[in-house]
Amino acid sequence: MKSLPNILDISSFLPLLYDEVNILQDINRQVPGSVKYSIKRYRKQPNWQIEDSGMLIYHFDLQHPEENHLELRFCVSGNYYCREKLMECDRCKFSESSSCIEKIESVDVLSFIYTPSYLNQFAKSNKNDGTLIDTVVSFSHNESFNKIGPLCSKTTSAIQALLNHNYTDTRENIFINAQTQIILLYSTDCMLGSKDETTFGCKFLSNPEDREKIIQSREILLQHIGEPITIKALSRKVAINECYLKQGFKEIFGTTIFDFYQSQRMEHAKYLLYEKGLSVTEVSAMLGYSSISHFSTGFKNHTGLKPCDLLVR
Repeated sequence: MKSLPNILDISSFLPLLYDEVNILQDINRQVPGSVKYSIKRYRKQPNWQIEDSGMLIYHFDLQHPEENHLELRFCVSGNYYCREKLMECDRCKFSESSSCIEKIESVDVLSFIYTPSYLNQFAKSNKNDGTLIDTVVSFSHNESFNKIGPLCSKTTSAIQALLNHNYTDTRENIFINAQTQIILLYSTDCMLGSKDETTFGCKFLSNPEDREKIIQSREILLQHIGEPITIKALSRKVAINECYLKQGFKEIFGTTIFDFYQSQRMEHAKYLLYEKGLSVTEVSAMLGYSSISHFSTGFKNHTGLKPCDLLVR
């Protein structure tokens, strides 16, 4: 595939002078078998005119399958980078962020690279009906392509949540893992699908309160990564019946509750093994598994790797 234009240049109405670019934050992360992502936050200059934009890049090479990947690139503005974000200063507590001297208006450039092996978990959980989304996720589409366009509201909200969260350490990893999957779901829907993002197949989801209950259920699942929770208990916590909970969750997040929960546990396990250097025994216990063998089997089924493979660095 030919080299592609910079997403920051695409999003700008006027040519940017790169000698005036001031980078505020530069995050790069890659765990074997997981999503590779980067977040670069720039100080927005007074003369910059930026339109929120996204780019989907599907790279397929029959001769070099190890290079196959799906990449999402985004450029968004209108956010603020806070130099004292974790200090919880009084200005933030009293909602004075618009005048806070510690907050800087930013232009944010994000990239997420998904490998075929990572995408395979989503292909398994969805029936293939021959649509472009299905062939891309299953990596059966045999031609490279890219698509550029404005961001839909769902994708924008997911990106803003990722940029503005206050989680740290392991909680931050759990949250980012979940958001990268949601961004993948929303972006492929908006850029490759034809579904109207304002309509829902489940009629009860037209009620904002019911949608909020489904979203809340996802947050509760993330809070219980190390202590499994039943669907019955989850439905009671968010005050919605089990049937609606399961249907609504699949509608909004594109996966079942069980598959989402297992996926988040395994992605967090990668981080604990590779980044934190914890033993297989420690990770198994932290994620609430009754035995190491049960954990190892689940990990191998999800990632194609043995847990000990991530311990060898």
